[in-house]
Amino acid sequence: MGTDRMGKVCIVGASGKLGRYMVRHALGRGYEVVGVCREGSVPKLAEFEGRITLVPGPTDDREVIRKAVAGCDGVLTVLVPWGVRQYSSGTAQAVLDHARPGARLVFSCGWHITRDGKDTYSWLFRTGVRIAAVLAKLVRAVELDDQVEACRRIFASETRWTVVRGSSLEEGESQGLPVWSRHVGDPVLASNLTRRVDFALFMVEALTDDGLVQEAPAIVGCRTESALAHTGKRAQ
Repeated sequence: MGTDRMGKVCIVGASGKLGRYMVRHALGRGYEVVGVCREGSVPKLAEFEGRITLVPGPTDDREVIRKAVAGCDGVLTVLVPWGVRQYSSGTAQAVLDHARPGARLVFSCGWHITRDGKDTYSWLFRTGVRIAAVLAKLVRAVELDDQVEACRRIFASETRWTVVRGSSLEEGESQGLPVWSRHVGDPVLASNLTRRVDFALFMVEALTDDGLVQEAPAIVGCRTESALAHTGKRAQ
């Protein structure tokens, strides 16, 4: 099946804010949706009852993922670095191993992930990431290094993957499909801000964009100052 005829889609991490937006976008395109989330988070998906299939369980549980991705043409995965037990890399590996051959695999992460080492980060950004990583690991809440490992495995795979690298996020009505660049440091990304609903929109759109296969686009909102300057437009 070509990516222009996406039918059944699995959303791993469906109960989170980004995940719920992706569910709405996918349903809006008429896709059959399978959602994966931890059992305690199932109530967050109550608005979709009867419209999606739920597979409750940890997203790094290989059997949960195997069941959820069966027969799916695409898999959208939120790489959440929860805890200090390789949650992100476990999730990514399960998706890579169990998704059907040829399926479109789209993963989310932050700008701190680099594919080729050519990204350019400000001193403030680098310092913020280092501090966040140390503090989060001390309280055993988040392991950013594991998100890096998860993406390393994805980049090394021969699957039809895309890793969408998000800027800082904000809530608000959709402004449209974000713009992207291969490398952080591109002036178009300088505003470092994207609406969460539009991050989700880019993820879902990537399922049918063959130009994003084995790309790691860094995105920014299409109505931000830097994006408008890049396109020669001005905010209304």
